[in-house]
Amino acid sequence: MGRRRTGQGAVFLSTVEKQLDAKRRIVLPQEFRAAAAGPFDGVFCFPSIEANCLEGGGQALFETYRGLIEELPFGDPLRTALETSVYGGMARLAYDTAGRITLPETFCEMFGLTDWVAVVGMGERFQIWPRDEFRAHRERQLAAARDGLSAFRTQQRQARPGTAA
Repeated sequence: MGRRRTGQGAVFLSTVEKQLDAKRRIVLPQEFRAAAAGPFDGVFCFPSIEANCLEGGGQALFETYRGLIEELPFGDPLRTALETSVYGGMARLAYDTAGRITLPETFCEMFGLTDWVAVVGMGERFQIWPRDEFRAHRERQLAAARDGLSAFRTQQRQARPGTAA
């Protein structure tokens, strides 16, 4: 578990299972808090666009989405969809003195976050899943990664000069 520094800054690594308390608070790992360090003492969190979970991160993640959105012309339907999903869905979650964030009730209801959750590092972002749903998702992702890597390696071999197709 942890973070590592690259030329692009700290990244979120590993998967940890945590229990939400009765007030919907979760302690993010110290390494995640360090990776998210930025202009305020907390993280940005919003419903993920690509999966049925929460997505979170620090200022770097916010800037990534801002850059993507600003590449699109004002009024473009994709820009509007991203603005609504990312900016409109985003919450700034500050740490308390114990390093906990409190998940908004709407987020918990939206994704069924009631007890145990998986906090999954994904580079410059992390995701928060109901633990059991993440376990099933992880198995599907592992199978997709195996199949995709195998197909990618086959394409690489076929693209080499002198290799029969």
